[in-house]
Order: sequence, then structure tokens, then C-alpha cells
Amino acid sequence: MKKFFTSILLCALAVTFNAYAAENEKLTIAVQPTSTPEQLTNQAQELKDFLKSELGMDVEIFFPTTYAGVVEALRFGHADIAFMGPWPALMAVEQAQASVILAEIREVIIGNEKKEEPYYFSYWVVSKDSPFNSLQELKGKKAAFSSLLSTSGYVAPLARLLELGLVSEKDGKVDPKEFFGEVLFAGGYAQAWEALKAGQVDATVIAGDVAEKLYNEVLENTRVIEQQGPLPSHTVVASANLDPALREKVVMTFLKLNDPDKRGLMRKFISGIFVRFEPATEEHLQSLRRMLELTNLEFKEKGK
Repeated sequence: MKKFFTSILLCALAVTFNAYAAENEKLTIAVQPTSTPEQLTNQAQELKDFLKSELGMDVEIFFPTTYAGVVEALRFGHADIAFMGPWPALMAVEQAQASVILAEIREVIIGNEKKEEPYYFSYWVVSKDSPFNSLQELKGKKAAFSSLLSTSGYVAPLARLLELGLVSEKDGKVDPKEFFGEVLFAGGYAQAWEALKAGQVDATVIAGDVAEKLYNEVLENTRVIEQQGPLPSHTVVASANLDPALREKVVMTFLKLNDPDKRGLMRKFISGIFVRFEPATEEHLQSLRRMLELTNLEFKEKGK
């Protein structure tokens, strides 16, 4: 009897989805900027063909030129699904009432161990011959962050400074210059490492999701004096207006992309260290939300 009712339920879901697909002939996916839209558009056909075959409906993939553009596409019904980094995904949840449906499992390094996880950590490091053994000893010294928009290279390290009582909130803002004598935003982890090697700064940050070669080079030539995390991986989010039956079908379809043969395809659109997806909820972003609440940082794209 139980199997009978299960069969009835599955049939009902199938009928619901097929009716939705007939009414809504296209699924629209927005992909946050990672390279030029022209490059990504040329690479998107294989993914579109796979999704169209599995979903039985047309699929459009487009590439807004800004992170805010992805959030707005979800908010105003121009996108049903989006591939997003954690900070923009949190913006989509809060500003567009979007739902996190999948999280990326990625190849990361935690400490000295390679792992496949939906999270990672970042680390404050100093040169091996540095006289400094803790963050507290770096007051008035020079520090390099990777980027103002980096969760692991700025948000998390700044939150750690707050947790340790080394900086404080003033007029709703937290400024690392309250503690460090000079602050450099290097433009990336490789550039921040070069600044430390050249003696331009006394400390910098490295993250466990950077290229393995860079990570190993940094750790072989530095000492870790502090860590922060865990930090969430990339996500797939769904519009608040997406029919629940289609949302579940999309989740099941994307889980089929966990096939190792599809890994190279998804590394073009999610991240270069993508391994597979796992079902997720907004809870995936909770550690980042806490850090942003601590620091009051806002996501500001270049030129904004």
C-alpha cells in the first residue's frame, strides 16, 4: 500500500512539473562575472544542451557584467537560477528573497591537508624569519589584504581582528588602519604574497581555495599566526518566483552534473576547483553572514 501511494505522489509531481514546463517554456540562468561574457557565452552551449535535454524545456544562460546585475535579475524575474559566490548569494537571499538550493564541494587545502569540502579557511602569515608570532604583535606594522571584495582575503581577516579586540566599530565602520600602520589592497593573493616576499609588508593573508602551487609556496616560506573561517563555497540560488516543482527538478538535474565527466564543464561556470554539488540551504552562508554583521562591510563593485 505504501508503494502505491508513493507512486501516486511521484506521478502527481511529474504532472505538476510537466504542466509548469508547458506553461513556462524557458529556464533562465544568470552566471556571475568570472571572465568576459563573450568567452562564457561560447562555452555555454554544452551546459544548455544538457539542461534542455534533462528538463524538457528551453534554457537561456546569460552573463550580467556585475554581481549586482545577477541579484537584480533574480529580484525582478529576469533569472530563475543563478550561479553565485557566497557574498553575492547572501545579497540575493536578503535583497531578492532568493533561496540557496545547492552548494559547491570544492578542492581545498585545510592546514596542510587536501580535502573536498563546501567550506575552507584563510590564514594570516608572516615570513619565516619574522620576529612576530601573533597578530597582537603587529600593531602599527604593514599588512596586505588581497581585495576589498574578498570574503577570505578581507571580510574574514577583518572579522578576526574584531574578535581579538584589535580593532573596533566606529560610526558603523571598521577600519584595519586603526591597528595596522599601513594597509595595502594588493589586488589578489599572488600580489599580496609578492608584497610580503619583497618586504613591503609585515603580514598578509592566504586562503585554502587558491591554486595549490601558490598555497604551498606561501606555506613553505611563512609561518601561520592566525586563521579564520569556515568560509562558504559558491552556490546555486533560485528565484523566489520559481515554481517549487521546477526547483526540485533543477536540483535533481544539477546533481547529475556531479558525474566526473562533467567536472571540467562546471569548472568554467562555478570555480576552477569545483568537484560536485550538494543540496544546501541558506544555512550554508551563515558563517559569512556573522562576519558581515560584525564588520558592517558592504559589497561595492569597482566604479560604484
